[in-house]
Amino acid sequence: MRAESRAHFSSSRSGRVPRCAVFSPPLLLHSRWLSRRSLGDKKIALFHDDTTYGKGLADETKKQLNKRGITEAIYQSYTPGKDDYSAEIAALQAADVAVLYLGGYHTEAALMIRAARDRAYPVQLISGDDTATEAFGLIAGPAAEGTLFTFVADPRRNPEATEVVERFRAENFEPDSWTLHSYGAGEVWAQAVAKAGSLEPEKVIAALQKYQFDTVLGRIDFDEKGDLTVQNWVWYVWKDGEYVPLD
Repeated sequence: MRAESRAHFSSSRSGRVPRCAVFSPPLLLHSRWLSRRSLGDKKIALFHDDTTYGKGLADETKKQLNKRGITEAIYQSYTPGKDDYSAEIAALQAADVAVLYLGGYHTEAALMIRAARDRAYPVQLISGDDTATEAFGLIAGPAAEGTLFTFVADPRRNPEATEVVERFRAENFEPDSWTLHSYGAGEVWAQAVAKAGSLEPEKVIAALQKYQFDTVLGRIDFDEKGDLTVQNWVWYVWKDGEYVPLD
């Protein structure tokens, strides 16, 4: 039982490891968003950090864009963990790249967009669900403004999550990003064990495949691959120091 969002995770497990996260739809949303806005002569760059998560997002987005007749100007990896990406950003600016899709984690995304704004470079940053954390805004500062990403509909707004969210906040912890999905995974596992009447893995897996479960995410169940049967992705934009649904 996992809170997992890597694009290739579904094909690797045949339903034996259900996950309280969602996956491929954001890749289609990314490419459709770009296509609808008719990039025209504007150039797009795809960056990734060479991790399973980051490269998976970049590769799938590239595939979807190419299917729609959009060819990226730059596709390359970057080294995660650096504290300065000004050289990478300068190269994008010199190449007249208008849109940067970043497959990677929030720290590097924040440092890159900050480096861009320091150069008065108005590149549009688009990234994945790891950008759904207040840490991105803290690192990027005002440069976070306008960054786009996809994430599930915010579970903090679910009536089923109200009590749990209040408990987190009472401990001065904001349950953003995948916090409630991890909590929900624990709830699902506990209920599956109760329904199976056993801790034996095969019996618990059978229960996971058979039943629905009431969680902070709402009532959920899984398909034959172990993915959620209902997946609700939303476009978000960073605005005034927080991320909000894109109008």
